[in-house]
Amino acid sequence: MEIAAQLSQATRNGVVEHDNTERVRSQTGFEVASPKVLLIDSNRWDLGARLAIGLTSAGCVVSALCPSVGHPFSVTRAIKRTYPYRASDPIKSIRDAIEGTHPDIIIPSCERSVEHLHELYAQALHHETRDESIVALIERSLGNPAAYRIVTSRYDLLATASEEGIRIPETDRVSSSADLNLWREEKSRKCVIKADGTWGGVGVCVLSEKDSSEEAWLRITRTSRLVRAMKRMIVNRDAFYLRAWMNRVERPIIAQRFIDGYPANCSVFAWRGKVLGFIAVEAVRTERSTGPASIVHLIENGEIRFAAERIASRLGLSGFFGLDFVIEKQTGLAYLIEMNPRLTPPCYMRLEKGRDLVGALWASLTGMPQPDNNPVTTSDMIAYNPRALVCSGTPMNCFYYKPDGEPELARELESPFPDRTILYRLVQLFDRGPVDAAGA
Repeated sequence: MEIAAQLSQATRNGVVEHDNTERVRSQTGFEVASPKVLLIDSNRWDLGARLAIGLTSAGCVVSALCPSVGHPFSVTRAIKRTYPYRASDPIKSIRDAIEGTHPDIIIPSCERSVEHLHELYAQALHHETRDESIVALIERSLGNPAAYRIVTSRYDLLATASEEGIRIPETDRVSSSADLNLWREEKSRKCVIKADGTWGGVGVCVLSEKDSSEEAWLRITRTSRLVRAMKRMIVNRDAFYLRAWMNRVERPIIAQRFIDGYPANCSVFAWRGKVLGFIAVEAVRTERSTGPASIVHLIENGEIRFAAERIASRLGLSGFFGLDFVIEKQTGLAYLIEMNPRLTPPCYMRLEKGRDLVGALWASLTGMPQPDNNPVTTSDMIAYNPRALVCSGTPMNCFYYKPDGEPELARELESPFPDRTILYRLVQLFDRGPVDAAGA
């Protein structure tokens, strides 16, 4: 799909419309209606913008809902319209975007947008104001809504996985530092504690045998959440944390036996409980000890695929999700540690059939056979951001998927918001305290 380089002059009520030229001739050569996709993201991640490029090239018409300042959605030419995602009323923001685009599917890019979709779903089910069109749209986009309680709880997800024969580390809920200390005495002194509702390795604390349970508990449940929420609003221009603080969101915590190994994960597209697109990777380099990967190695792993297929089938999932694993060094066994019910890298990379998640989505929406696709690379080493390429020790054959014809997005990826702002850098320089469980 050819995209005009200029934004239209008209901007009404915060809606920005790109002067795109739509087409209906698909990648297969057949005339089909262009599927309409709505991407939503309350963070400022680049993943959705990268996916939008692939969706547009496949023949989809893509719109987006995002914060109005500093989001990659606002600089990519692959997005037809962008709508403002307001922290003051996120549910109405989603309704407005749905009414403006009439999408065939909604794709959430972050955990909060998944939460907001389910809030909207609950409203749409209300017997006095029941909205069948929204009910059907969210069910088509996410699959069985009853799975939401499970996929957003680390403990419930792992318990369900264990019932399906998926290998998991020993995991239990803990409710206090004393509870954690007792669990460590009985199960494993070396462990990991994690708070629900956090992501990117934030809200995770790894404890050695000698570490204090009390100090770790204080770190993971840091009490000054209002201060953190204000910091996120002022420095990151992210008011969604303040909404969570005002709503007194509870974040259950689990303790998990530590597995000595290295991280791996998979990115999945499923449709009505069946896995149609699947990419598995091992982390070669991560941004910090519990943080996201910056360089990965594409792999084939039967245990990881089995886990993805069993979870998608058991929960009746549709759309994108990711699973995180630890591959034990001594045995090579894969342990499932958590799930992300949203976009995860490298979902945007169009590899061969079966590892082309964009093609799988297009085929599901159009009812057409999934097309063969020329992989964007033959390398099995992938860098997720351009900064990873300049680090020492980067593999020579490492491939970085630079968005062609997207100069503004390429600049955004090199210096993302808010990292490039002076205020953010000053706060990072002086703020060396522990990170709280709200994900700040």
